[in-house]
Amino acid sequence: MAFLRCRMNRVLRTTFCIFMLLGAAACGRAELRTQASPAPDAESVTPLKIGLLLNFSEGATERAIERQRAFNLALKHVNAGGGVFGMPVAAAVGDTTRDPTVAVEAARRLIEDEGVHALVGPSSSANTLQVAERVAGPAGIPLISPSATSPLLTTAADNDFLFRTALSDSAQGPVLARITRERGFTNVGVIYVDDAWGQGLAAAFAAAWEGELAMVAFDPDRTSVPDALRQSASNDAQALVVITFEEAAETLVREALTLGLYDQFTFGDAAKSPALVRAIGGDRLGGMYGTAGGSDSKSASTIAWEEAYAAEYGALPEYAYVKETYDATIALALAAQAAGSVTGAAIRDHLRAIGSGPGVTLIAEAENIAAGLELLASCGEVNYEGAATTLDWDEHGDLRRGYIGVWRFTADETIEEVETVPFGAPAP
Repeated sequence: MAFLRCRMNRVLRTTFCIFMLLGAAACGRAELRTQASPAPDAESVTPLKIGLLLNFSEGATERAIERQRAFNLALKHVNAGGGVFGMPVAAAVGDTTRDPTVAVEAARRLIEDEGVHALVGPSSSANTLQVAERVAGPAGIPLISPSATSPLLTTAADNDFLFRTALSDSAQGPVLARITRERGFTNVGVIYVDDAWGQGLAAAFAAAWEGELAMVAFDPDRTSVPDALRQSASNDAQALVVITFEEAAETLVREALTLGLYDQFTFGDAAKSPALVRAIGGDRLGGMYGTAGGSDSKSASTIAWEEAYAAEYGALPEYAYVKETYDATIALALAAQAAGSVTGAAIRDHLRAIGSGPGVTLIAEAENIAAGLELLASCGEVNYEGAATTLDWDEHGDLRRGYIGVWRFTADETIEEVETVPFGAPAP
């Protein structure tokens, strides 16, 4: 398998280099950029700086660390390829916690004090909505969240500065409903966190569900866990669908087992955590299913990225939306290079072009990224095929296509990837 992957990458690299030479010959090495995107003057252009907004609070630290690693890997690949405008891309990091007010202040600090030109993050939909509408949109700063999946973000008042490298939960909800039904359940309770993410995924699940259903909104600071569980199980529910963050999921599952209300569960993406199954035990959660953003394991871009990540950090990530963090960072660097500018509107205006072509296909691999940056500096066009999925953005900054992954906890307290469900039309 390793031999086949290496051979595949060599073929891709060779093909890419041929297209690079043809592209350079076609537009002429002396002709730098088009009239719409003139070549930047190296002495006058400010180096690109990208901010990263993550939740590093207790219960989310390991998840944030893996996403920060992906962010750093993207910067390493970009800077190893000469950077943007021939200069290294700089970075700044902000801790949002899970509080939208804190997230807004962290975003303002990165923009006003650190001088970032674009943002990756935040992690949650609630934080992303507030940052997009109150900070990034008004300031004209491109914002790409790798994990904010609420359908509510589609209609955010963001001045077209919000993009996502994860699918909306309008795609995840039906898959979560299907795997719950396939477990043999026809009557379920749903407990969802009462915020933009929980409301969106719960609504998408309910729209696709065909059996009996009891929905309960949950606020960890105000809602009694036993009361929420009893309300959700009041109609003799067979299983509990858990749409909460990891800490609340652990509390709900423990109490449900203690009270004898449930012993069967399915989970939304925020509960995809090895820490959760270790805390509850593989004897209790082994065989329980969930959904999250996914990627095509046969994709050359996914294969190349996984090899690079494992080589850099010793193992593949355990949490969701790590590939998507890399993709968001690469997209911003490529768009800035294509624009010849660090101006927010200029970067924003080139994001859709570098994500959906036309142009030479790039994969999530250092040599390809380097060649792509060089091609963009020579008036060329690229089509970045992400580590997670193709970045084919619609007019709302939502992905037109991608993948939802189906996973399950195992008896030996790990997470097993079970299925990849494609969403949207195939590439033309």
